[in-house]
Amino acid sequence: MKNIISKKVLDMQPSGIRVFFDLVLGMKDVISLGVGEPDFATPWNIREAGIFSLEKGFTTYTSNKGLMKLRLIIRNHVKKISGVEYCPEDEILVTVGVSEGFDLLLRTIISKGDEVLIPHPSFVSYAPLTELCGGKPVLIGLSQENKFKLLPWMIDENCTKNTKAIILNYPCNPTGASYTRQELLELKKIIVKHNLLVISDEIYGDLTYDFEHTPFVSLGGVKERTVYLNGFSKGYAMTGWRIGYACGPKEIISAMTKIHQYSIMCVATTSQWAACEALSYGERSVLEMKKEYAKRRNFVVERLNSMGLDCIMPEGAFYAFPSIKKISNNSLEFSSQLLKKKKVAVVPGGAFGTNSHIRISYASKLEVLKEALTRIEDFLNSNERY
Repeated sequence: MKNIISKKVLDMQPSGIRVFFDLVLGMKDVISLGVGEPDFATPWNIREAGIFSLEKGFTTYTSNKGLMKLRLIIRNHVKKISGVEYCPEDEILVTVGVSEGFDLLLRTIISKGDEVLIPHPSFVSYAPLTELCGGKPVLIGLSQENKFKLLPWMIDENCTKNTKAIILNYPCNPTGASYTRQELLELKKIIVKHNLLVISDEIYGDLTYDFEHTPFVSLGGVKERTVYLNGFSKGYAMTGWRIGYACGPKEIISAMTKIHQYSIMCVATTSQWAACEALSYGERSVLEMKKEYAKRRNFVVERLNSMGLDCIMPEGAFYAFPSIKKISNNSLEFSSQLLKKKKVAVVPGGAFGTNSHIRISYASKLEVLKEALTRIEDFLNSNERY
């Protein structure tokens, strides 16, 4: 058979995170600071709710849109944090993590040639999935000097007649950058000016450290141009449950649901019952985990800067994104040698679009982070780095 694989898929590069971590498999005594996953187990009351749902025999399909109970709880939760109310029948869709929500949304809105603005460095899936849908990712380069923040003039400079949407991911994976309410209001002015749809990926919103997280939709007058994506993986330590949600205009959510019902049908019922518990009674656990992440963040960033790896203080998520440009402009080579010589795994910044940085996850116990950073410092001081 000839040309069996789609050219778009052939041209798509594999995830830089997964390519690198294939090297880690089978290695002994490796400290991994790479995968973006909480080191905490899902809080017990949430696990118990999932178990109880199985014991009660709740094992059938739910509505394509998700359990009505969960959608009602999501409505109440989003209204509490944003002041904006979504109709659970028409404006909320329960998805297989934010990842599915993002994929569904792009497939819903993009026609061939449409441009999507992506502040960069960015999460690995944004540009490839845009291209897979026939769109054109427009990467807006951000700098460490500006704390990896998008500025209004950058939107102005990159908009064309074909620009349809902009992706806002904050707090950001991989940089940890986030935005105050005032900073978001400045971005809003330009977004409204260019009539853009906002894809607001706020999966790390619960893990904002230095100021209160502001949902974009809360800014006023932007509900009809915003799709709010959130979920349970990061704040509630529920990565393996694979559950998230999308809130947005009726016509967009309806179209996303059409694709969802053909490709997924519905999210796992057990996960949906666990999510009901998480949003109803999980806030205390989130705050406890967030407090521990903040301690780790402060320790990691201080150590990195003290050893000569310039690193801004991340405002959210659980990643540090230090510069290695004083040492190397090849993040893959740097990371590979660090893994080989000191058995510490980090993510090469090239996976996110910049070869002058590496991503370090501080979602590990403090004693593990101390040992890992000692090994990194030994590596930097070694005459045998390469």
